[in-house]
Parts: sequence; C-alpha cells; structure tokens
Amino acid sequence: MKILIVDDEPLARQRLVGLVENIDGYNFCGDASNGFETIEKIQALKPDIILLDIRMPGMDGIEVARHINNMSKPPAIIFTTAYSDHALQAFETHAIDYLVKPIKQERLSDALQAARRLTRPQLQQIKQSEQLENIRQNICVKIRGSLELIPVDSIYYFLADHKYVTLKTAKHEHLIEEPLKSLEQEFSDYFTRIHRNALVSNQYITGLEKTTDGQHVITLLDIPDQLEISRRHLPHVRKKIKSMV
Repeated sequence: MKILIVDDEPLARQRLVGLVENIDGYNFCGDASNGFETIEKIQALKPDIILLDIRMPGMDGIEVARHINNMSKPPAIIFTTAYSDHALQAFETHAIDYLVKPIKQERLSDALQAARRLTRPQLQQIKQSEQLENIRQNICVKIRGSLELIPVDSIYYFLADHKYVTLKTAKHEHLIEEPLKSLEQEFSDYFTRIHRNALVSNQYITGLEKTTDGQHVITLLDIPDQLEISRRHLPHVRKKIKSMV
C-alpha cells in the first residue's frame, strides 16, 4: 500500500519514512510539507494512506482532512502530531488513528494495519456520514497552476455545467470538479438549491423577480447576475426568502 507522509518539519518526515520502510507491505510514495502540496500530491500519486501532521502553516491538517473526505477516492488518514489537544477534532474527520509524537514503530504498524482493513465501501460510508460541524471553511481551487483557498462565505453561488462546477465570488469565477450534489449536502445550511444546476448562498440573496418572458430569477447582493429558478424549486425558494425577511 502506498503511503504519503505530510509534515512541515523535514526531520519529522525523514523519521516517518524510516519507520514506514521498516514495515512490510507498505511503500513510501512521496511527501509534502503543507496543505496545498498535500492535495496536489494526493491527486498525482493516489496514495492509499496518508500520515498527516495537524499543526502546519496555512491550511492545517484538520482542514486538509475535510478536503480529502470530499474526494471521490480518498486515502485513509492517520494523524501524526506532537500535541494531543486536537484528538476530538481529528476523529470527527473520520481519521483511522491519531499518533502522538514521538511515534513508536509498533504503534505505527498497528495504525497501518487498521487502515489496511478499511474497505472502499467503508470509506464511502465515512464520506457520507460527515457531520455539519465538520464542513469546510474554504474551497480549494487551482489558479494558474497553484492551489488557493476560497472562503465559503465569499461564494455567491455554484453553477454546474457537465463535469465542472463554476464557483462565483464577487469578482472572480473558478472551476472545480466537485459534484453539485455533494456541495449541496455539505453546505445545506448555507446554500439553497434553485435549479438542478445551481446552488445560491443564502446570505447574498436579495429577492425574487419575474422576467418579461415569465421566468423567475434570483437577485443577488452587489452583483448583476440573475439566476433562473426552476418551477420545481420555486415554492421552496419563495419559502426560504420569506423566512429571511
């Protein structure tokens, strides 16, 4: 099984590589020093297991885990940290184990065996059972070859088109490859479905209008975009807008 090692400390990464190489049945396939690099390496290397540090600059391990759990084929996560105060948060992201440094060979071996026993259907069940309190605060997008985080509370809407979804902020648009259905499930408290291809942020909805050709559209705060509301979703959207007045 392929293992990706993530830690912002080079010496910690080296030590984990040495421990992994002494355990039969596991291969070190790469390492990363921060959250952005981790997501890129997962996409490129397709590891089965990730040894993930929690305290890292920028995007910490907890946030990385939430992004991983939204991937179609997520690796199993084993957290590695020098601190024990993040244990509850770690297990809320459905990590397989939580190893406190300095990590012993036998303890790591036990955690890897547990990850090996986790089947793909179990991983899918884990993904589906994510709780609302564990939703992401940011969406990871690729801009000119590098990864950037877009705060969820800055997103006006998600608009689906075939395999891609457009993420719209006040000034920019970004393409992501996350299914609209999974975005709706994760952010159901903050976004409203107005059409089979559109989710709109509740905080930016200003009203509902009827066009000259009889279509109903959503109007949004500070941007001119008007998104069509389907007949199927119109009653729910009307009710949602009334509840926000």
